[in-house]
Amino acid sequence: MRRTRFDDAYCPVARTTDLLADWWTPLVLRQLFFGERRFAQLTQSLDISKATLSSRLKRLEAEGIVDKAQYEDRPPRFEYQLTEKGVALWDVVAAMWRFGDDWMFDRPAGAQVMLVDKATGEQIQPQTIDANTGQRLNLATTRVRLR
Repeated sequence: MRRTRFDDAYCPVARTTDLLADWWTPLVLRQLFFGERRFAQLTQSLDISKATLSSRLKRLEAEGIVDKAQYEDRPPRFEYQLTEKGVALWDVVAAMWRFGDDWMFDRPAGAQVMLVDKATGEQIQPQTIDANTGQRLNLATTRVRLR
């Protein structure tokens, strides 16, 4: 079955969905955010086929999310570095993490893994805020308007 593309849509949610809507891409990004850079590392930690990982990384490179750099000549081996655009996707993945921890587990404690502050070791709970006001986004006070 052919997938519907949204990369030319007017809606930012549709365009982001076009990039992230397969089940591997957000997981590849998660591993990149947590320091895995090499193809072999990613293949092993995700238990993903080389062809699937290669396809996802090529798309992320084409979209300007990662840069590919060769670190070994024989055999050729590459690592992937998040670009500024790639790092900006952290907010999306963190929001997915929070939703998953709050809503996708049967037990009250949530997932067996958690996000923690590097300095304090304390658990963090991502939330979406308005960069202009610093206030948490609220569906009741938000609307969509054409530019």
